[in-house]
This record gives sequence, structure tokens and C-alpha cells, in this order.
Amino acid sequence: MDFYVEDRVLDIGVKIVFVAINDIDNHTVNEEWREYREKRIKELLEIYRDIDIHEDPILEGFNILHDRSGVKRRKNIPASENLIKLLVKHEGMPFINQAVDIYNIISLESKLALGAHDIDNTDGNVTLRFTNGTERFQPIGQAEPGLSNPHEYSYCDDSNEVLCRLEVRQVEKTKVTEDAKNVFYIVQGNAETPDSLLNETAGKIIEKTIKYCGGIGRIIVPEVVRITEK
Repeated sequence: MDFYVEDRVLDIGVKIVFVAINDIDNHTVNEEWREYREKRIKELLEIYRDIDIHEDPILEGFNILHDRSGVKRRKNIPASENLIKLLVKHEGMPFINQAVDIYNIISLESKLALGAHDIDNTDGNVTLRFTNGTERFQPIGQAEPGLSNPHEYSYCDDSNEVLCRLEVRQVEKTKVTEDAKNVFYIVQGNAETPDSLLNETAGKIIEKTIKYCGGIGRIIVPEVVRITEK
């Protein structure tokens, strides 16, 4: 599996690296992790309880990416912003499975938009590109697939299917369940996120996931695809 990104997506301010981790055990719930997450959630709740999203450069940076793509803000809340709002509203985070829980906590810590996808359910390679409206798109929880909206930066596989729309919605096809063995992670920032933060966050995903789920991980910088307008 290879990873690509269109230069036009980079031009609007998207920053991206990927992580791949193979041979994880996502069935076990590690007690040490459970204790860590409970402590960290309490700390993060205090940090974010009174936050002004639009005054935070990193969080507002994702909304600016949406503005540049012509996407309406109100209906398309960036992933990290949405996660913070859920944390504050419910004063906690639901546990889905170990691997998902780990990257959710790291997303809260970093403010970056993170996502995870089952490699074994991905067709071919993954490209972050602008959609043209022909791509298949079936968000998590939606019974039937539909089509993408045109001109939205999205992560697509070689079967012309959206795996993640913007950094907002992931899909049924590649959602990470307890049975997932091989997972790739999206680590997305914006113009306000230094490259060092992306690499540090990617490294933390590998460190924490291997510690609590096992496996072998690597950071992947996607190859840039240059688009010539006609």
C-alpha cells in the first residue's frame, strides 16, 4: 500500500503524514491504559472546559481549510473540534475499542485531526485529493452508500471510494473494529501546525499503540501528485 497527496490539497494548507501499524491485538483492554485514560481525560477536561475554539489557531485552522474548500462550517465540524466538544458536553469519552481509544486521546492532546482505517478492507493505495462527485461514500452509521460532494479534500482508495471526507466523516468500509489487525492512521494538520507536531503525534500513535496493542509501526510521508490544470 502506498500513500499520495495532490499538490492542490497541500496548496490550501493541509498538512499530512500517515502511520501504518501491522499485527495489532485490538481485543485486549489493557488495565494500565484504562488508568492512564481516566487520569488524562480529567486533565483534558480542565484544559478545554472554557476554550474558545475560534481563538485557538490550530482548531480554527481546520475551519479555514473548510472555507478554502467552499465547505460550510456549521454542518462540517472538524474532527478534533468535535471531539473536544463531546468531551466537555459529556465530561468523558466513550470507549469503542483499544486502538480507537488511543488515537482519540492523542487527538485531544495534540488538537490534530486523526483517523484510523482497516488496511485489510482498503482497496489498493490511498490518495488525499479533491473529489469530483463520482466517488462512493458510505459514512459510519449510514445504511446505504451514496456519492461524494465535488471539490472536497478526501482520502480515497483505488476503488474510487471515500475513506474519510475532509477530516470530518470516516466510513463503514474501513472502520476499525476489535478484529482489525492492520491499521493505517491519518495525522492531519493545517497551516498553523508545525511539521514537528505532526511527526511527534505520529510517533506517539506508534508508541502507545505498540505498548498496549502490540504490532510494528512506521511513519509514512505521502508522495505528492502534481495536477496540471487544463
